[in-house]
Amino acid sequence: MQVTQTNADGLKHEFKVVIPAGHLEEKVSVRLAEVGRTVRIPGFRPGKVPMGILRKKYGSSVMGEVLESAVNDGTQHALDEHKLRPAVQPKVEITSFTEGSDLEFTIAIETLPEVKISGLGDLVLEKPVAEVSDAEVDEALQNIANRQEKTDVAGESHAAAAGEVVVIDFLGKVDGVAFDGGKAEGYSLKLGSGNFIPGFEDQLIGAKAGDQRVVKVTFPADYGSEALAGKDAEFDVKVNEVRQVVPVAVDDELAKGVGLEGLAELKKAIRDEIERDYANLSRAHLKRRLLDQLAEQYDFVVPESMVDLEFDAIWKQLEKDKSEGRLDEADQGKSDEALKEEYRAIATRRVRLGLVLSEVGRDNNITIVQEDLNRAVMAEARRYPGQEHMVFQYFQKNADALNSLRAPIFEEKVIDFILELAKVTEKVVAIDDLRKDPDDEPEVAAAEDAPKPKKKAAKKKAAADE
Repeated sequence: MQVTQTNADGLKHEFKVVIPAGHLEEKVSVRLAEVGRTVRIPGFRPGKVPMGILRKKYGSSVMGEVLESAVNDGTQHALDEHKLRPAVQPKVEITSFTEGSDLEFTIAIETLPEVKISGLGDLVLEKPVAEVSDAEVDEALQNIANRQEKTDVAGESHAAAAGEVVVIDFLGKVDGVAFDGGKAEGYSLKLGSGNFIPGFEDQLIGAKAGDQRVVKVTFPADYGSEALAGKDAEFDVKVNEVRQVVPVAVDDELAKGVGLEGLAELKKAIRDEIERDYANLSRAHLKRRLLDQLAEQYDFVVPESMVDLEFDAIWKQLEKDKSEGRLDEADQGKSDEALKEEYRAIATRRVRLGLVLSEVGRDNNITIVQEDLNRAVMAEARRYPGQEHMVFQYFQKNADALNSLRAPIFEEKVIDFILELAKVTEKVVAIDDLRKDPDDEPEVAAAEDAPKPKKKAAKKKAAADE
């Protein structure tokens, strides 16, 4: 095998590889002999099939195997000899081959850059935190009580008030014609809940049992059904009952109703849950600021092929957002050329940060163990109460799904490692500040392979994940 480097330009390398015909023929003969030991051909015992017959019957497919193996071996030889780490799959092109002649092919490789990590202990970060107030716990308690509330039928002369429930039959029409989904019987509607089209509930305030009303509304311009969006409609409404809300006391009985021993235990459970939520918000902001500093600290050329892949993913999401009318306001009115320039810069930063985090993990032997995967699967299962067993089975039977958890797990472990080294101080902030979307802070790119956050537009999807 003869491997010659023909070009070296930054991260891009090209090689010419020549594999002698004799070497290929030797590999073919060895492989045909292996086939001959097991293949069954009428008239011949296993292992006794003449080479000529084997070559005639299997020569073409065996040559294909040998060529594929030779190309792989040549590519790996070039990588090992020059100590190169490919950024993506090398591009191979066979330039010359006929049976009985040498195999010649070229390899184009874009490599990962050398990233020297230093000064992680010098990073200075401020972590915003918020304290859980008694008022927040009390509000959460009252919300639980409100969800447990019951209603009693009011007298026939009672006029429905905001916050009370009317049990109604209704039929909706546009231009005098009933439309799909506009009819129901015995529907319980809490006035003031905002569950119906704006203006609908207001027109039922003051209604009594037995009343029949015509409710006139206009569907919002952004209503989910294009056939109804922006249209004027009338609803024929019959009020069957008016029900008054019976408040539920915030006491031990309320706690027992949700499976706890008493009010004190319920308050503690609520406080603990709010504290966990605040801790997650704090980490989101802290991670954002860490990535921001890393993006400023490290500036090196990144592989174009990796940027292309990242940009393609971002652009695909942006086009989807555009088609669904969810394009970020800041992007509306911009030309595709301007958007592509902007998002390619974001893709470049994402890739660069991904390489930084990858190198930190590589330098410090950060790995993913089975326990990490088990915790991640448990976390996924908790997102689907009542379906945990199905989630476990899904990951057990789907290796690709399980492997998809590796990248975000690795990133979080690397982030944790860096934060242990960095100088982190806490600053108490108002809860409204903590609840602000970290992606609304000055722009920063997320690490490559970061789990995609659920944002309104592609730019936010390209930013740091919570």
